[in-house]
Amino acid sequence: MATRKQYSREFKLETVKLVTERGISRSQVARDLGIDVQTVRKWIKQLDADGERAFPGAGHPQDEEVARLRRENEQLRQEREILKKALGIFSRMPQ
Repeated sequence: MATRKQYSREFKLETVKLVTERGISRSQVARDLGIDVQTVRKWIKQLDADGERAFPGAGHPQDEEVARLRRENEQLRQEREILKKALGIFSRMPQ
């Protein structure tokens, strides 16, 4: 069983631009890139319908790692703020 070829969002966008902005025919773009003309047609239709949300893909592991690190960074930032407030409170208390 053949596996399905996956293309990046950037590849799809550039392929569509060749047709829509540079005026190259769908069949010529498909031939040049070694993909099916129906695939090019589908990508054009998808971009027209969804605009910037077209071709979301499954994401990259690196994107997941960046998101995880951002969440962790925000949690650490909040913890630091809590500790700063606690230090301020305890430093004002009479001994």
